[in-house]
Amino acid sequence: MDQNDYFDRAAPSGVSTTAPTPRRPGSPTDSAHNNPFGDGGESRASYRSSNPNNANPFISPDPSRPASSFGSASAVARFDGAGGQRYFHSRRVRKGEVEKPWTKHSDPKEKWVTILPILGIIVGLGISAFLVWDGIRSVVHHEYCPVLFETWENGFDERIWMKEVQVNGFGNGEFDRSTGGDENIFIEDGRLIIRATLEDDERLRKDYKIDLLKDGTCTNTSPDHCIAYTNTTTGNSSIVPPVKSGRINTRRGAKIKYGKVEVEAKLPAGDWLWPAIWMMPVDDTYGPWPLSGEIDIVESRGNNYTHPQGGNNIMSSALHWGPSPAHDGFWKTNNKRQALHTTYSAGFNTFGLEWSQKYLFTYVNSRLLQVMYVNFDSPMWSRGNFPPQGVNGTKVEDIWGKTGRHNTPFDQPFYLIINLAVGGTNGWFEDNANGKPWLDSSPNARKDFYEAKDRWLPTWTQPQLEVRKVSMWQQCDGDEDL
Repeated sequence: MDQNDYFDRAAPSGVSTTAPTPRRPGSPTDSAHNNPFGDGGESRASYRSSNPNNANPFISPDPSRPASSFGSASAVARFDGAGGQRYFHSRRVRKGEVEKPWTKHSDPKEKWVTILPILGIIVGLGISAFLVWDGIRSVVHHEYCPVLFETWENGFDERIWMKEVQVNGFGNGEFDRSTGGDENIFIEDGRLIIRATLEDDERLRKDYKIDLLKDGTCTNTSPDHCIAYTNTTTGNSSIVPPVKSGRINTRRGAKIKYGKVEVEAKLPAGDWLWPAIWMMPVDDTYGPWPLSGEIDIVESRGNNYTHPQGGNNIMSSALHWGPSPAHDGFWKTNNKRQALHTTYSAGFNTFGLEWSQKYLFTYVNSRLLQVMYVNFDSPMWSRGNFPPQGVNGTKVEDIWGKTGRHNTPFDQPFYLIINLAVGGTNGWFEDNANGKPWLDSSPNARKDFYEAKDRWLPTWTQPQLEVRKVSMWQQCDGDEDL
């Protein structure tokens, strides 16, 4: 049956015995002139024809439909009477009616859309492989000979280690005096412990004198380094160092000129504690500090993370070098590394140094975790850009340039130092920061620190530097003097 014939057949009028629903003005069964839009065929195509012969057989009879349904989408007729235009007929295309020219003809340039990216990837991988190979090839692999391997199994070996005993703060204005007894430096459970303890309170409240020259224990010959006083006379507020601690070095038995150092240690926790693992030249070949250099493998602070300069969650490394203390180029050769989700006082870490004629770098736990890297590719003197005159107006002479080596003064034997200091007046602890109870420039700094004991002593939950192992190797390629 033809589809049009089917829809042209008359449909039942759907008359019911119930009273018809009253018509509203403008309902679909009103005449065409009631069309508020006044348009023609398209608008009228949505009206239900009053001629039963043209009724849509798929629409419910009028009496069974609510008045609100008239004019709705469901009431739209498919045709506008007999012979009217069909609406919404299928647009489906039969198979084979649509041409697909791209399946018959291909553009010869299209292949390059695939070839060029593949070539780019291959070239990129080749360049990357070359750079990796060249980087590995350029890394110098030195030979190292063991110098020291210390695990403290045989106790404190005085043939290698020396306890430094002084009272002057070692030039930093530290508030501790380093002792030579077992109270502050001892071996416990296979670890070297350097512990900070309080001085006898009576020695701070009454007139008292510490004379290390008299008792013969001072490791220096200068009275300034060996004698301290507590003077209660009016107007004189000097006191002996309020804290005792320890400092040891390997000057007697272990030193290197180029090589490696690794120290496995746990740093302290407590306000104003200052742990350090560092190196100094065996001889002041180029003059007093810092002319002959200093290598700081690790320094830190016992304060917590709130300290603006970093607490025990931060460690730093630095080189000190320059013609005078006022012209120290350390700020060009220093860097910090933060502990990841922990602190350096929470457990043991390996603090390392690798040093050669061409470079020097420090690291934590792995050579890949570098802290500071210095490449000796230019003379240290030119790198420092030091002024031609010193503070007193004297001419500053480049004595390093006479060696012809770019790494001078770091071209001489150095020994290792491990110590735990407390406080200081050299700027390591910034003034007015984190509740610091003293000013570096104050003549009463040591006493001001001591009188704030009730504030900082409770924070000393771990007032000790613990060392589990020390290893030192000398570079022994045979060209150390080149």
